[in-house]
Amino acid sequence: MPQIDLNLLLEVFKYNAKDPLQSITITFLFIFTGFLFIYQFISSNITFKRIALIVFSFFFYYKAAGEFLGLLILTALISWVIGNQVRKYESLNIKRLLVFAGVILNLGALGYFKYTNFIIDAYNKIASAEVAALDIIQPLGISFFVFKALSYIFDNYYEYLEEKVSVQDFLLYMSFFPSILAGPIDRTGEFVPQIKRTEPLTQAEMGVAVGFLISGLVKKVLISDYISLNYLDRVFQDPLRYTGAENVIASYGYAIRIYCDFSGYTDIALGLALLLGFRLMDNFNAPYQAVSVADFWRRWHISLSSWLQTYLFAPMQMSLRNLKIYGNAIAVLVTFGLCGLWHGANYNFIIWGALHGLFMAVSLLTAGVRKSLIKKTGLEGKPVLKFIRIFITFHLVTIAWVFFATETPQHALDVFSQIFGYLQPEVFGQFITEGYPTVFVLIILGFVIAFFPQSKSDFYKTWLGKMPLPLQALVLAVFIYLAAQVQFADMVPFIYFKF
Repeated sequence: MPQIDLNLLLEVFKYNAKDPLQSITITFLFIFTGFLFIYQFISSNITFKRIALIVFSFFFYYKAAGEFLGLLILTALISWVIGNQVRKYESLNIKRLLVFAGVILNLGALGYFKYTNFIIDAYNKIASAEVAALDIIQPLGISFFVFKALSYIFDNYYEYLEEKVSVQDFLLYMSFFPSILAGPIDRTGEFVPQIKRTEPLTQAEMGVAVGFLISGLVKKVLISDYISLNYLDRVFQDPLRYTGAENVIASYGYAIRIYCDFSGYTDIALGLALLLGFRLMDNFNAPYQAVSVADFWRRWHISLSSWLQTYLFAPMQMSLRNLKIYGNAIAVLVTFGLCGLWHGANYNFIIWGALHGLFMAVSLLTAGVRKSLIKKTGLEGKPVLKFIRIFITFHLVTIAWVFFATETPQHALDVFSQIFGYLQPEVFGQFITEGYPTVFVLIILGFVIAFFPQSKSDFYKTWLGKMPLPLQALVLAVFIYLAAQVQFADMVPFIYFKF
């Protein structure tokens, strides 16, 4: 009879800082498959379902972030207590005091782990000081679970929640493993009612879930990881070593890379959640088909942009309403400057956010002039106008992505200096035919996915939904196998994990 190595088995349940658990590894898929098998037998009982999901979510976050599981639980419990106290009291002053306490505690934790060394570095540069950086490790997903905690407090303050949420349901909302590391940032009122769903998935819903998982694997493993490791990382680490043509391709490539990486993660999160009976907020809606930068943000990272719209921009807009359109412009600039800072303690992220704010502020202030110009040129209502708007918007977004992709402002400026000062257009042909033909093909595939007609973008999910369940499982297994064959030993973590 074969012997089971208990020590080896226990290693599966231990945190390994050198090999944290991710949702696209074979290890995770093996563990999740086992959990899903058990889950099917208990999901009809709400109590067992809730306990199983909380335990597995805690396990997943522990395997991904280790001891910071304690911080996640503490953040959840404190925010739950504060949110319920806000709900309890009728005095507006007490409510505001509690909200203020919740904001300070949550943003204080976020600020300490994420921005302390950034502030120290900025102080050293300004004051010519030599204050030593602290040994601080940023917890995975802290920006996401802090925003979820704050939304619960704000929703109680604005009376958006109809019923009080139990501590068990809130712990599950905060820790739900498909979305804990990089969103979507769902609202409590949208997530918690789904815990009580006990109906089994339909064949069509299974098809949608499998479709999301396949889409995520293709975007992340096949496209994003490959073009990143084989080309983009090299260019953005030292733009001056490459011609302007190669920097142009890298800039377009990064627009595809970040879209495929982040929307790929979201697709996997949506697929995993749906297999468990939960529908999370879709974070993407063909963002590169946007006709303005404001429209881009209605399509890109939708859960974050709606969070910023509800809890930051709208209150600020109201307080500045006497300034009319200029108040709106100021609110946009501040909102997206903070959006950039939320993404990371780096000057490039702040510049990236400020650029988006600037694009939208200028758009607001010039709306009348542009409308008049469009009428005079006779373009109003014509299809070519939509093409021009999409073309301009995509390139504004791509210009801003250069700052997102590089480590320092100087590196971003180096990209532009090479493009405008050392283009070498003959390199385009060499890149396609001799240098990086596979990278070029995958970038083109990414563009096809990004610009695919929205009305037909879900055709494969409908097709999968018509298949028998065993055949759906077989198709998914084939794609997992293929992804494993092309997956690199040093897999590229999802970009948004670091935020």
